Amino acid sequence: MKLKVTKSNYSLIIFLLILLTLFSIILFSTIGTADINIVEAFKIGLSKVPFIKSFISLEGIKNAHRVIILNLRIPRVLLGILVGAALSSVGAAFQGMFKNPMADPYVIGISSGAALGATIIIVTGLNLSLFGIKSISVGAFLGAMITAFMVYIIARVNNKIPVTTLLLSGIAIGQFFTAIMSFIMVIFSNDLTKIIYWTLGSFSAKSWDELIPVSIPIILSIIVINFFARDLNIMLTGEESAKSLGVNVEKTKILILIICSFTTAMAVSVSGIIGFVGLIIPHIVRLIVGPDHRILLPSSALVGGIFMIFADTIARTIISPTEIPVGIITALFGGPFFIYLLKKKKKSI
Repeated sequence: MKLKVTKSNYSLIIFLLILLTLFSIILFSTIGTADINIVEAFKIGLSKVPFIKSFISLEGIKNAHRVIILNLRIPRVLLGILVGAALSSVGAAFQGMFKNPMADPYVIGISSGAALGATIIIVTGLNLSLFGIKSISVGAFLGAMITAFMVYIIARVNNKIPVTTLLLSGIAIGQFFTAIMSFIMVIFSNDLTKIIYWTLGSFSAKSWDELIPVSIPIILSIIVINFFARDLNIMLTGEESAKSLGVNVEKTKILILIICSFTTAMAVSVSGIIGFVGLIIPHIVRLIVGPDHRILLPSSALVGGIFMIFADTIARTIISPTEIPVGIITALFGGPFFIYLLKKKKKSI
C-alpha cells in the first residue's frame, strides 16, 4: 500500500517514525539475558537526560540493571540505530542516483575495501588507533575510502562519471580486493575465525568508546545526504532533463559519491559488513511513501535504524548467551526479499 504523501502529512510521518525510533531504543534495551522491564529501562535512560533526570527516581532498581542498560545495551542500540540509518540513507541515495532499486551502499566495492583493510590490521597487528577508535575500525575506514577513490579515478571518462562505468569499476575493484583478502586468509589461517566474524558484521561488545567517535560524523553525513533530495528527484527524470532544469549532474554525482562513500566507510568501520539493509529498507519505504526523496531519505534512515536494532536483538538473543553476527540475520531477511525484487523486475522486462 502506498501512502499519498502531501506537505500536511509529511511532517506527521517523520514525527511518528521518530517516536517509534525512541520507543524502539527503550524496548530493545530491555531484551536480553538479564530480565529488565521496560519501565525500569525507561527510568534508567531518562536518569541521564539533562533537565529531566532530577525528576527521575531509581529507587528499587538494581545497580546491576543500571550498568547493563547504560554501559552495555544503550550504546549498542544507539550504534545500531546509527549504522542502520547510515546504510539505509546511502542505499536510498545510490538507488536514486543509479536509477536502480537494486543498488546498495556496497555497489561500488566499498565493502571489499573495508574488509581488506580490517584483514590487514588483524593479521599484522598494526596499531592505527586514532581518536579512541580501534585499529581494526581505522583500517576498515581507510580501506573503504581508498576503494572509493580508486573506483572514482577508474570510472572517470572525459571528466564525467557514467553510471555503467562506475558500477563496473566497483565490481572489478571489489573482486580484486576480495581475492587479495582471500589469499591473506589462506596464508594467515590462525586469524581466519576473527576475519570471518568481522566480515559478517556484529555489534557485540560495542560500547560508548566505539559510539562516540563515529556518532557526529555519521549524523552530519546523513543530514548532508538529505540536502540532495531535490537534485535526486530531478535526476530521476533523466540526466539531460535534469541539466535543462539547472542541475549540475556530474558535480552532483561526484558529491553524492563522496559523501555516501564516507558515510558507508564510517558505518562499516565500527560494525563490519552488514548486508541487505541498504538494499531492502529504501525499497520497502519507497513502496510505502513513494519516490520523493524529500521524505524517502529521512524515512529510510529512521526505518533502517529500527530494523537494524531489531535484527541485532534477534542476533544476541536467539541462541543466548551465544551471539551470532547480525549480518546473518539481515541476510535471512534480505535474501528472500532480493529474490522477490528479481522476480518483480523479471516480470517487467
